[in-house]
Amino acid sequence: MAAIDNFVGPIGRANAAHLLRRTTFGFTESDLSRFSAFTVSQAMDELFATPPEVELPIDLATGETWLNPAASGSNSEQEDLTDYFMIWHLEQMRKSSTNIQERLTWFYHTHLPVSKEIVKTSEMLYYQNALYRQFAFGSFKEMFKSICMDNAMMIYLDNGTNDVSSPNENYAREMFELYSIGRGAQVSEGDYSNYTEEDIKAATRILTGYAVDNTFQTINPDTLLPTSKLKTADRNGQKIANRHDAGEKVFSSHFGNVSITPEELVDDYATEESALKEFDDMIEMIFDQDETARFITRKLYRHFVYYKIDASIESNVIVPLATLFKSSDYDMSVLVKALLSSQHFFDTDDGVLANNVRGSIIKSPIELIMGTLNLFNVEAPTDLNVLYNTVYKDGIFDFIKVQGLNFYDPFEVAGYPAYHQYPVYSRNWITPHSLAYRYQFSELILNGVNRKSEDLGLKINLLDWLENSGAISEPANADILIDSLIELMIPFPLAAERRDFFLEEVFLDGLYSSAWTMEWNNYKTDPGQYRTTVESRIQVLVNAIMQSPEYQLY
Repeated sequence: MAAIDNFVGPIGRANAAHLLRRTTFGFTESDLSRFSAFTVSQAMDELFATPPEVELPIDLATGETWLNPAASGSNSEQEDLTDYFMIWHLEQMRKSSTNIQERLTWFYHTHLPVSKEIVKTSEMLYYQNALYRQFAFGSFKEMFKSICMDNAMMIYLDNGTNDVSSPNENYAREMFELYSIGRGAQVSEGDYSNYTEEDIKAATRILTGYAVDNTFQTINPDTLLPTSKLKTADRNGQKIANRHDAGEKVFSSHFGNVSITPEELVDDYATEESALKEFDDMIEMIFDQDETARFITRKLYRHFVYYKIDASIESNVIVPLATLFKSSDYDMSVLVKALLSSQHFFDTDDGVLANNVRGSIIKSPIELIMGTLNLFNVEAPTDLNVLYNTVYKDGIFDFIKVQGLNFYDPFEVAGYPAYHQYPVYSRNWITPHSLAYRYQFSELILNGVNRKSEDLGLKINLLDWLENSGAISEPANADILIDSLIELMIPFPLAAERRDFFLEEVFLDGLYSSAWTMEWNNYKTDPGQYRTTVESRIQVLVNAIMQSPEYQLY
């Protein structure tokens, strides 16, 4: 079981950088130095430390939140409020430091997505996001029960129209195929190895009779977040689920031919309590299957490690991790810690270079942008008007979109293709169009402008970073400078000729290393006269690294 055995000893700088690239939205030199001395156990303690509570999103029109508790005064239009929510979510990523909660919240969103164009309600988007954040370190199974009843998901997959008189199979189908147990190889007509078409029909019947609660008055007692509601009526002093199918639902042999029936009927209607219990019994049935644990484990593996899962990875990594996951009652922190602590994650389980993990995933636009901002200690404006309108609406929103991510508007119910589409996965991020804009981003952020050449509100101050971040021990030494930048910006060691290309052709441009030393020392003696010369030279280097294929990987 060497693959999932824990890595032993201090992590070291290279492993710490790998871990932080995969689990955060950008790290600083200070973070890297601290983590490099950790054991994996200490690293997990910091990654999974209880994060501070996040403040609610703010409506720019009122200066207060429009969410519960409600703000005073008039609110902005829903389109603007949705933008403010998305800005708030991106800001949680940018400010998340070395806590993994935001990466797991993002994982949940990529696995269980919704579209703002279909939901059209900022409150529902926020409450779903809050649900994911609440369960980032908790039970995937309990989160799944809540997300099935989530208002945004109810709208996105049409379960609010699933009625006993006109069943809608949409949610049940996606629940099996995309979100829980997964569709296996088709073995016969209507049989997909893990479930059948009859299972979809039975699940659809269990999911009948629910409605979206646009008032947000129905509160989940476990999460304390707004949720959908079961349609009910009063009958003989009891609440009955009057739009719910009260008949017997029999599942296939894939689920042991389980029969689920309301425990209590009133005039042939299921009581509210018994209808809710049917749903709970069905989710327990699905999550009692080994393949459910394996399906979620594979999805998590592809998100944090690598898209390719061969027979060896399946037997030596996926199966034992899934067994651990299921035995923990689907505790995400147990699964993620085991994966991130493993020898396999750190490439020490074998000596084969072809299956190395580092640098095997292409950064998403969000990872590229937020990682760059955090690496170079770029501070965002504190003025909300500037932050919302200049930085995000006129800048980062556009950067993300042209680089290939329609944030909160996935093309399909399976989510963003880079996280699920076989066999391409993260290579979906790279097209001739999106790659050009990835490369353009480096020039824009170094100059502090958006694509209209207007003020972006953000800019990398390279000289301040060189002098004050502690990332470069000797900025006057060209060799130390180039090696330090490569370590921080590129996820694997470069071949000597590639390293020398950045040093000799890009940075020194035919000069000797001593010429850079002299320029730097002149700058330190007389910043006013030599600042432009030094700044332009280091900017050329950083820009070249950011525009390299290697920088697009992590």
